[in-house]
Amino acid sequence: MSQDIRDFVTPSCDLLGLGEPTHATPVFAEVRNDLFAQLVDRGFRSIALETDRVAALVANDFVQDGTGTLDLAMSEGFSHDFGALEANRRLIAWLREYNENRPPGERLSFHGFDAPTETFSAPSPRQYLEYADRYLGSSQDIAKVAGDDERWSRTEAVMDPAESPGATADAYRLRAIASDLLTALRARKPDVGWSRAELHLMAGIDLLRYHRQCAEPLDQGERYQRLSAVRDAIMARNLLDIRAAEAGRGATMVFSHNLHLRRTGTDAAGGLVSPLLGDRYTFVASTLGRSEAMGLQAPEADTYEGFLRKHIITDWGLLPAAEVPPARVRTDPTPQQGYFPLGQALLDDADVILHVEG
Repeated sequence: MSQDIRDFVTPSCDLLGLGEPTHATPVFAEVRNDLFAQLVDRGFRSIALETDRVAALVANDFVQDGTGTLDLAMSEGFSHDFGALEANRRLIAWLREYNENRPPGERLSFHGFDAPTETFSAPSPRQYLEYADRYLGSSQDIAKVAGDDERWSRTEAVMDPAESPGATADAYRLRAIASDLLTALRARKPDVGWSRAELHLMAGIDLLRYHRQCAEPLDQGERYQRLSAVRDAIMARNLLDIRAAEAGRGATMVFSHNLHLRRTGTDAAGGLVSPLLGDRYTFVASTLGRSEAMGLQAPEADTYEGFLRKHIITDWGLLPAAEVPPARVRTDPTPQQGYFPLGQALLDDADVILHVEG
C-alpha cells in the first residue's frame, strides 16, 4: 500500500473522484485534506465537495481573496450541515493560506457540485431566478408567480405528490420565465457577473426539474430512486461545468459518497461523466475497517475490508483496485451505521481503493 496519491494519478487525469463509504465519520474528510495537498503539488488547482454549488460561492470568495471571514465561509458557504465539519474548516483555512500572496492564476479554487436540496426538502427556485433577473434587468415578477417560499420548501412538497407545486400552472410559468432568462443570458456578452448569474439561473432551473419530479405519483421506493437520479444528473452537469471553467488551470479533485462517484449507472454522477471523460476520470473508492464512534467492529478476515486491513500502512493506505482479490462482502454493518461495505461491483468501478482503519 501507499500513502501517496500521486502514485496513482495518470498524466491524462483531470478529474479525480475520491469517494467515501459513509458520511457518519469525519475521518475520510481528514485524509482527503492530506491527499489534496499532495495533488496540489501534482498540478491540481481546484476541489469540489458534495455541497450546494451556489452556497459554495461564499466559501470560494473567502478562499480566493479573503472576502468575508472564515466563520462566514463555513456558515453560509456549505449546505447539508457540512460547514460544521472541522475537517472542512481546516480545508478552507488551508486554501486561503495557500492563496495568500499568489497571483489569481495560481490560486486554488473551491466548488460545490451539488443541488441545494436536502433529503426531505428542496427550496423555492425564486431567489435563484430573481438573481439572474436582476443581473439582466428584465424585471420579471417572479415572486408573484412563485408565491410563498414555504410552499416549495416544506417536507410535504417533496414527499407527497399531491402537495407538490412542481406540476402546477405557476411552475410551468416559472419554467417559461427561466427559459427566457437563459436565452437572454446566452445572448449577452459575458462580463464580470455573467458566470455567477448563469450559475444561479441553472440552479433555479434544476430546482424546477426536481420539483417537477416530486409531483410524479410514484410509490416511495421508485420516488426516492427517481429523485436521486435527478440529483445525480445535476451533480454530473455541475462537474462538467466546473471542469470547463478549470480546464486551463489544472485538474480537479471531487469528494463525495462512493455511490455518487462510481463509474457505472445512470443514477450516479460518476456514471454520467465517466463515459464523456474516459481516461481523464479516476475513481478512488474508500472503505472503512472499524470505527468506535460508529460502533463498527473490525471486519472478518475473509471480507474485502479484512484483506485490506492486513495490508494497511498505519491508519490508512491506497492500493490499486486490480490488486484486491475476490472476497466476501461484510455483513456486520447495520443500516443505522450508514456504512456501505465494499463489494465486487464497486471494486470493478474503482481504479484505486483507499482503506481507512478508523
